[in-house]
Amino acid sequence: MTQVSAQSTVNKIEMRLRGKGRGSIVFQQDYADCGTPSAVKSTFHRMYTEGMLIRLAHGIYYYPKEDKEYGLGIIYPSIEDIAQAIAKRDKAKIVPMGAYALNRLGLSTQMPMNVVFLTNGAPRQIKIGDGHGILFKHSSSGKNFAYKSELMMLVVTAMRTIGEEKMSDEERNVLVGHMRNVTDSDFNHDIKLAPAWVRKILITR
Repeated sequence: MTQVSAQSTVNKIEMRLRGKGRGSIVFQQDYADCGTPSAVKSTFHRMYTEGMLIRLAHGIYYYPKEDKEYGLGIIYPSIEDIAQAIAKRDKAKIVPMGAYALNRLGLSTQMPMNVVFLTNGAPRQIKIGDGHGILFKHSSSGKNFAYKSELMMLVVTAMRTIGEEKMSDEERNVLVGHMRNVTDSDFNHDIKLAPAWVRKILITR
């Protein structure tokens, strides 16, 4: 590979990154058309070692954005941001599960080390550099991805995680309270997708 072709790869990748803008999550394989596999790989590695990119996981990078208003430094993407970026790239839908769903709804202050999502895409596990991980579990059930309201989907998932018999009155009130932020149209559509015992509780909103 000549120095000219290597520099061409660098220029193409840098130009595309600037086009996406800071704060973007990027995937190395999406830049395969910028040069040979070795040139693309070495360019991403150099950008990482020089601090132009932050490596989030194998083949997944972050084009860092800084908080200039308050001087708080780099604004890092959340686990949710990373998961959504992967889902968008794969053209898949995802649904938060378990402890993470409870955390999102304010029912738990603990952020699990490994965040689990149901997906209609390929199952996989992503190890994030800070010790956290994302686990995508494949589901073939269309109901899991048919909700119009993301909040409604999250509430139903949280209720199924807790269980009918183990749900406290406080948890029930918090979950039902979230229904105030779901439109009547979305609620009437989504309530039909929920288990019978969940419908019985949420219908009291």
